[in-house]
Amino acid sequence: MDWGTLAGTTLGAVLGVRTLLGERSRWRRENTSHERAAKQQLYGEYLAALWLTKHGLRHLKRSIGLSREERIQQAGEILGSANAFQLLYQMHIMAPEPLGDVADQTFLRLRHLRDRFDEPDVSTDPEWSATQGALGEALEALRRAMRSDLKSSPVW
Repeated sequence: MDWGTLAGTTLGAVLGVRTLLGERSRWRRENTSHERAAKQQLYGEYLAALWLTKHGLRHLKRSIGLSREERIQQAGEILGSANAFQLLYQMHIMAPEPLGDVADQTFLRLRHLRDRFDEPDVSTDPEWSATQGALGEALEALRRAMRSDLKSSPVW
């Protein structure tokens, strides 16, 4: 057996394995980077949808000259138009489970604010302020949880 051929083959195999490991590491870095970017976009879109809905409902509460039925209908339209419900499902897929739970709680608080329009006169509803405050706290907790998740994601 020729030792030169054996040494050359061994060296080639070692270099090949090293190249494969390097490629795998690069792929993992790129995959992690793409996943993190997708999370950042989703988290931003979800927060924006929740905030837009909150402010839309607040604006609707201040509207004068609308009947109760018109306010109820518009409140539902405001919630539906921001796509918060669709984004919540995406949160369930992409976010870690504890963050998904916080997203659920925030959405429930938002729906509870929307449900205040079921009251006979939302403009004088004594529960409005507390409900809006609870939503604000939930939004802040969600934002903190999202930031925490993004910080814990490795950025190779």
